[in-house]
Amino acid sequence: MARVRVLPESARSPGRQETESALSLAHRMPRLVLEARRVAANLAHGIHGRRRAGIGETFWQFRPFVAGEAAQRIDWRRSGRDDRLYVREREWETAQTVWFWIDRSASMGYASDLAQASKIERAIVLGMALASCFVEGGERVGMLGLMSPRATRRIAETMAQTLVADRASLEEDLPPQAAVAPQHEAILISDFLSPARDIATMVEGISSRGARGHLVMIVDPVEETFPFQGQAVLHDLEDGLSLRIGDATAWGKAYRLRLEQHRAELQELARRRGWTLTIHRTDRPASEAALRLMTLVATSRGIGVGGR
Repeated sequence: MARVRVLPESARSPGRQETESALSLAHRMPRLVLEARRVAANLAHGIHGRRRAGIGETFWQFRPFVAGEAAQRIDWRRSGRDDRLYVREREWETAQTVWFWIDRSASMGYASDLAQASKIERAIVLGMALASCFVEGGERVGMLGLMSPRATRRIAETMAQTLVADRASLEEDLPPQAAVAPQHEAILISDFLSPARDIATMVEGISSRGARGHLVMIVDPVEETFPFQGQAVLHDLEDGLSLRIGDATAWGKAYRLRLEQHRAELQELARRRGWTLTIHRTDRPASEAALRLMTLVATSRGIGVGGR
C-alpha cells in the first residue's frame, strides 16, 4: 500500500524565519530554482508564440509579395536575387503579460511515495520554469496579488524571493479576485479541490475583462487512485477534520466518482470561459506539463507551436 505524508507548514511556507527542519521551503528554494531552470532549458525557445508578423523594427522573415499589397512594402534588394517579389516582415514587438498564481495552502503539502515531488514543489517548479520561458521570449511576468509584471532574466529568482517574503496568502486556496486586462494571460496552478462554484466565481472574476486563462491541476497519484483497503482515517488538511471509515475499498469507488464529476465541472467551466484545464500528476516529469502549457498558450493566441 502506498505511504503518504503531509508536509508541515514550514515546508509550504516560505516563512521569514528558518526552522530546524530541512523541509523549510525557504531552505529548499535554491534547489527548486535550479530545477525550474533545468525544465525551462528543455523547452524549445519561441514556443510561447511571440514571434509573429506585426508592427516593429526587428527583422523577422521575407515572404512572397501578395497582389493587392502596397508596393512600398516590397524589399527590392531581396527581390532582385530571383524573379519573385518579396516583402520584409518585422516581428511583433508588443510584449504581453502572463500572470501566475501558485496555491500554497495545506492540501498542496500532500505527497505519497509514488510521486516524484510534493504538490507544492511541483507547482513552484512548474510556475518558475514557465515564467523563465516567457521572459526569455520577451514577455512580462507577474504574480497575482504579489508581484507586478516584469521582464527580468532572473524571473525565477524573483518569484522565489516573492514567495519567501509572503505569508499572508499561505492559507488561500484560490487567487485574489482581480480582473486581468484584455489580451493578458493567467496561469493558475493548484490542486483545485475547492467547490466548483467557488472556482467558477474566481475564474469569471479574472476573465471578466476578456483575459485568457489556464487552470493547472496538480494531483498526487494516490489522490487520484485512492488505493486504500480496510479501515482508514481521512484527514481534511484545510479544515483539520478527520473521518474514520470502515471500508476504504467501497468508499474509494464513491470518491473516484465524485472526483470525476468535479473535474467534469471544471472542464465545462474552462470550455465556457474559453480557458484550458491541464491535469498534471506528480509521478510524471514537470517538463510534460510545461510543454503542454506552452503549446496551449501559443494556441490560445492563434499561432502555431513554432511561433509562426
